[in-house]
This record gives sequence, C-alpha cells and structure tokens, in this order.
Amino acid sequence: MHVRTRSIAGLIVLGVLTACSSDNIPTATLSPGGTDANISGVGTAMRLLHAKVCPGAEPLAARCHALVRVDAGGAPLATSGPTGYNPVDLQSAYNLAAAAASNGSGQTIAIVDAYDDGNAEADLAVYRARFNLPPCTTANGCFRKIDQNGGTNYPRGDQGWAEEISLDLDMASAICPNCRILLVEARTNSFTNLAAAVDQAARQGATVISNSYGGSEFSSETSATYDGHFNHPGIAITVSSGDNGYGVEYPAASQYVTAVGGTHLVRDGSARGWNETVWNGAGSGCSAYEPKPSWQFDAGCSRRSVADVAAVADPNTGVSVYDTYRLHPGGWLVFGGTSVSAPLIGAVYALAGNALSITYGSFSYSHASSLWDVVSGSNGSCGGSYLCTGRAGYDGPTGNGTPNGTGAF
Repeated sequence: MHVRTRSIAGLIVLGVLTACSSDNIPTATLSPGGTDANISGVGTAMRLLHAKVCPGAEPLAARCHALVRVDAGGAPLATSGPTGYNPVDLQSAYNLAAAAASNGSGQTIAIVDAYDDGNAEADLAVYRARFNLPPCTTANGCFRKIDQNGGTNYPRGDQGWAEEISLDLDMASAICPNCRILLVEARTNSFTNLAAAVDQAARQGATVISNSYGGSEFSSETSATYDGHFNHPGIAITVSSGDNGYGVEYPAASQYVTAVGGTHLVRDGSARGWNETVWNGAGSGCSAYEPKPSWQFDAGCSRRSVADVAAVADPNTGVSVYDTYRLHPGGWLVFGGTSVSAPLIGAVYALAGNALSITYGSFSYSHASSLWDVVSGSNGSCGGSYLCTGRAGYDGPTGNGTPNGTGAF
C-alpha cells in the first residue's frame, strides 16, 4: 500500500490506493463536507476518512452513491454498536416522529440496486431490532426480495453494492417502520438492467421506488429511451443526485423522478434543534438533455434542474447502518452520500401516502412551507449561481429544501 496526497478545490485530500474492482472499496478520501457533528463522542474538530463503496462505472452503467467511513488503511470502520444518526435522530431532524409511528401501513417501498446481497434480510433484522422497530421479514410478509424478472434467480453478489443495499433498507426502515419493503436486484449495474428492475418494482405494486445510483448523462435520444422506464404515474420514484459535487447525473436528471440532493446535518440550539447546510458532494446543475418539467420555474436553466428536494448526505454527519456482507463478522458502519437521502425521501413519500395524486416530483414546488429551507453552503463552482449555492428558496444542491413533516410529499 502507498499513500497519495492531492488537492481538490483548495483542500488537501489524503487517499489510500486500493484495487478498483467491483468487490473492493476503491479509494479513501478525507471528507471535505464539513466537520463531524459530535456523533457519539466524535469531536467536532475531527475530519473523517470516507470511501466510495462502488467504483466508477463504464458508459451506460451506474455507480452506487454510498460513502462509508474507513480507517487509515481504507477498510470500512466497523464498530460493535451504532455511532451515526439513528431513526430517532432522523425523525427528529425532519419532524417525522408522529407520522412514522402511525403512517405507512399499506405502502410498499421498493429498493432497486444491482447485484445480490445474500445477507440483506438478516442484516435488516439486526438494524430494526437494535432500534426497536417492528420486525420486517419474509415470514411476516413485510420483506420480499426478487430479481429483475420477478423471481428468485438472484444475480452474483457484490460487496460494494451489498453495502448500498444495507444502507437503503435501513434508511427506508428508519423513516417508515410500518412500510413493507421490496428489494429488487438487477443483474448488473447497466442502465438496461437497472431500468428493468424499476419496471419490475412498478409491476409488483410498489408505491415508492428508491434508486441510489447514477452515471454520466448521455444523448437526448438515449435519455428518452431510458426515461420511459422511470415514467410510472402514481408511483413516487426518488433518485440520488450524485456525490461528486456540482454536475448532473442520470437518472436524477429524468423529468419523471424526484431528484434528491444532500445536506450537512448538525444539532444546534434553534427551535428546530437542527441545522443544515449544502453538502459539498451533492450533485446539482442544469441537465444537458432533459426537458424542463412544467413545475420548474427557475430562470437560470432552460432544461431540467437538479435537485428537487434533499436530506442528510454528508458522511461527516452520517447514519448508522448494519452490514455483514463485506466484513466478517461485520458490524455497525457509518454511511453518507446521496444514497442516504434518496431512500430517506422515498420513505417520507410513503408516510405521506400521496403518490397517486401527484405528478412526478412536482409536489414540493407548491408546498415549500412544509420544507426546511437550506440557505448556505456550496457544492462547487458555478459563478455563484443558485445551481451550486444554497440560498433562500429553490437552489440546485438542495432543491426546495428538506422535509419538515410530510406536507411537501
């Protein structure tokens, strides 16, 4: 192993070089997204190493958007107990405790990811038991896992995507413990297979479909081909906006989804008890190809603007996840990335139970009073415009804001 140092936007980033296969965490980087929020004793002055769990993807394929805290050697930093934000924290931050306790019955959140996590149900059981959430199992009808064709011919396993799956299942559970969960595993991370999995989730009766992955935008003709697979009226489809800062990825750019950006979330002394700023890794911007939806009115982008809404994503203010697929015997990990925010927002849609009556990602644009407005921070260089800078009202990295209850969903 050897170590490299490089500068990104004026920050010194320490990276540990590791193999870049799909079964290895490819890099460890010093998180530039702010300081830690004193989560379970971690000091506020400490900056934390984190790594992408999925490597970069080839053309017409996607990378998962999960970031995991790692040690100085680049290995996931597992602990015997949870040290990140837990369901009580997240429900408090987004004013969801009352809805989480009573809503969600009859709702099915579909999690679409690539490859197989053979430990998904067992790991989910540990997470839910630890936080006193009701069991969600195959036996009681709450949990179901299928392949992209609707059967049980699961794809090969992958350590990185398995961590993504654990993250997605845990975040859906944290916000909507009464929801059913459907895990749909695509054969590979190609957009063709992931899109087929989205269609399968819709056929299986999902009311919400969460997608925590993305890749480079492509031509308008190709976008139109894939867009049809995300066009499921009456189903709320959430997509993470990306973890590389200012810039647009697909399928977050699709006009048929709710694009979910990311924030840095910390406790404070305000009446809310929490404060959020733009996470500098959150994807945002102006699509090169997708037409502008009728409900978007920002003047600085003639096409689709990303994002629509947001939630916590900074790994420095990360969430607790339980996973054993990559590590044996495994344990508690802390995750960030817009892979946190996409299933979280998907679960808020499920709590609201409103998807049948809304048009794609439009609802938050006319219900901004039910959102926390994120007014500071930046995710990159765009000449200081709203497309990369937090401001009052709509901005690119956080859209219309973060949930303040379920009223904007």
